[in-house]
Amino acid sequence: MMHWSASYVGLPYADLGRSRDGLDCWGLVWLVYAEVLGIDLPSYADGYGSTEERREIAGLIDGAKSDWHRVTDPEGFDLVTVRRGVLESHIGIVVAPGRMLHVTAQKPACIEAYSGGPYANRVTGIWRHRAMTERASHE
Repeated sequence: MMHWSASYVGLPYADLGRSRDGLDCWGLVWLVYAEVLGIDLPSYADGYGSTEERREIAGLIDGAKSDWHRVTDPEGFDLVTVRRGVLESHIGIVVAPGRMLHVTAQKPACIEAYSGGPYANRVTGIWRHRAMTERASHE
Protein backbone atom coordinates (compact mmCIF):
# COMPACT_ATOMS: atom_id res chain seq x y z
CA MET A 1 0.00 0.00 0.00
CA MET A 2 1.30 3.45 -0.90
CA HIS A 3 2.01 5.91 1.92
CA TRP A 4 -0.48 8.81 2.10
CA SER A 5 2.32 11.32 1.46
CA ALA A 6 3.21 9.92 -2.00
CA SER A 7 0.48 11.86 -3.81
CA TYR A 8 1.79 15.14 -2.37
CA VAL A 9 5.49 14.73 -3.21
CA GLY A 10 6.32 16.90 -6.20
CA LEU A 11 3.42 19.34 -5.87
CA PRO A 12 4.69 22.76 -6.96
CA TYR A 13 5.26 25.76 -4.72
CA ALA A 14 3.01 28.80 -5.14
CA ASP A 15 2.89 31.77 -2.81
CA LEU A 16 -0.46 31.64 -0.95
CA GLY A 17 -1.36 28.48 -2.92
CA ARG A 18 -4.10 26.24 -1.52
CA SER A 19 -4.47 23.58 -4.23
CA ARG A 20 -2.61 20.80 -5.99
CA ASP A 21 -1.78 23.34 -8.71
CA GLY A 22 0.55 25.08 -6.25
CA LEU A 23 0.85 25.71 -2.53
CA ASP A 24 3.01 27.18 0.19
CA CYS A 25 3.90 25.36 3.41
CA TRP A 26 0.60 26.11 5.18
CA GLY A 27 -1.28 25.38 1.96
CA LEU A 28 0.24 21.89 1.99
CA VAL A 29 -0.83 21.37 5.62
CA TRP A 30 -4.29 22.73 4.83
CA LEU A 31 -4.67 20.42 1.80
CA VAL A 32 -3.41 17.25 3.53
CA TYR A 33 -5.63 17.80 6.55
CA ALA A 34 -8.68 18.34 4.31
CA GLU A 35 -8.05 15.49 1.87
CA VAL A 36 -6.57 12.80 4.11
CA LEU A 37 -8.01 13.55 7.55
CA GLY A 38 -11.21 15.44 6.76
CA ILE A 39 -10.16 18.22 9.15
CA ASP A 40 -11.06 21.73 8.04
CA LEU A 41 -8.22 24.07 9.01
CA PRO A 42 -8.30 27.84 8.49
CA SER A 43 -6.79 28.82 5.14
CA TYR A 44 -4.92 31.93 6.35
CA ALA A 45 -4.49 32.90 2.68
CA ASP A 46 -5.73 36.38 3.53
CA GLY A 47 -3.45 36.68 6.59
CA TYR A 48 -0.28 37.51 4.68
CA GLY A 49 0.75 38.83 1.28
CA SER A 50 3.58 36.41 0.56
CA THR A 51 5.73 33.84 2.33
CA GLU A 52 8.40 36.51 2.68
CA GLU A 53 6.21 38.21 5.31
CA ARG A 54 7.75 36.09 8.03
CA ARG A 55 6.53 38.22 10.93
CA GLU A 56 2.90 37.92 9.79
CA ILE A 57 3.27 34.16 9.28
CA ALA A 58 4.91 33.75 12.69
CA GLY A 59 1.95 35.59 14.21
CA LEU A 60 -0.54 33.31 12.44
CA ILE A 61 1.34 30.21 13.58
CA ASP A 62 1.41 31.49 17.13
CA GLY A 63 -2.28 32.41 17.06
CA ALA A 64 -3.28 29.00 15.68
CA LYS A 65 -1.68 27.13 18.56
CA SER A 66 -4.91 27.16 20.56
CA ASP A 67 -6.05 24.23 18.37
CA TRP A 68 -2.74 22.39 18.76
CA HIS A 69 -0.72 21.04 21.66
CA ARG A 70 3.00 20.41 21.81
CA VAL A 71 4.07 16.76 21.77
CA THR A 72 7.36 15.02 22.40
CA ASP A 73 6.42 11.73 20.71
CA PRO A 74 5.88 12.69 17.05
CA GLU A 75 3.33 10.72 15.06
CA GLY A 76 2.15 10.95 11.48
CA PHE A 77 0.27 14.17 10.69
CA ASP A 78 1.82 16.11 13.60
CA LEU A 79 3.18 19.49 12.51
CA VAL A 80 6.81 20.55 12.75
CA THR A 81 7.36 24.28 13.21
CA VAL A 82 10.67 25.62 11.95
CA ARG A 83 12.50 28.92 12.31
CA ARG A 84 13.53 30.88 9.24
CA GLY A 85 15.97 33.37 10.69
CA VAL A 86 14.67 34.29 14.15
CA LEU A 87 10.98 33.78 13.37
CA GLU A 88 8.96 30.58 13.50
CA SER A 89 7.60 30.85 9.96
CA HIS A 90 7.82 27.45 8.23
CA ILE A 91 5.85 24.28 8.82
CA GLY A 92 5.98 20.65 7.75
CA ILE A 93 3.99 17.46 8.41
CA VAL A 94 5.49 14.43 10.13
CA VAL A 95 5.40 11.41 7.80
CA ALA A 96 7.73 9.13 9.78
CA PRO A 97 10.01 9.50 12.81
CA GLY A 98 12.43 12.34 12.04
CA ARG A 99 11.00 13.03 8.56
CA MET A 100 8.56 15.65 7.30
CA LEU A 101 6.66 16.51 4.15
CA HIS A 102 7.02 20.18 3.29
CA VAL A 103 7.34 22.63 0.43
CA THR A 104 9.53 25.71 0.02
CA ALA A 105 9.97 28.38 -2.62
CA GLN A 106 13.22 26.63 -3.55
CA LYS A 107 11.74 23.17 -4.23
CA PRO A 108 8.45 21.36 -4.70
CA ALA A 109 6.86 19.30 -1.94
CA CYS A 110 9.32 16.70 -0.68
CA ILE A 111 10.17 14.56 2.31
CA GLU A 112 13.23 15.61 4.28
CA ALA A 113 14.72 15.01 7.70
CA TYR A 114 13.79 17.45 10.43
CA SER A 115 15.84 15.69 13.09
CA GLY A 116 19.07 16.05 11.13
CA GLY A 117 20.47 18.11 8.30
CA PRO A 118 19.66 21.78 7.79
CA TYR A 119 16.45 21.72 9.86
CA ALA A 120 17.73 20.02 13.01
CA ASN A 121 18.72 23.20 14.87
CA ARG A 122 15.73 25.18 13.59
CA VAL A 123 12.81 23.03 14.77
CA THR A 124 10.84 24.99 17.37
CA GLY A 125 8.21 22.38 18.22
CA ILE A 126 6.05 19.47 17.17
CA TRP A 127 2.30 19.93 17.45
CA ARG A 128 -0.77 17.69 17.34
CA HIS A 129 -4.20 19.03 16.37
CA ARG A 130 -6.91 18.67 19.00
CA ALA A 131 -9.06 16.64 16.55
CA MET A 132 -6.30 14.02 16.32
CA THR A 133 -6.17 13.76 20.09
CA GLU A 134 -9.97 13.51 20.30
CA ARG A 135 -10.01 10.74 17.64
CA ALA A 136 -7.36 8.75 19.53
CA SER A 137 -9.30 9.01 22.79
CA HIS A 138 -12.48 7.66 21.10
CA GLU A 139 -10.79 4.64 19.53
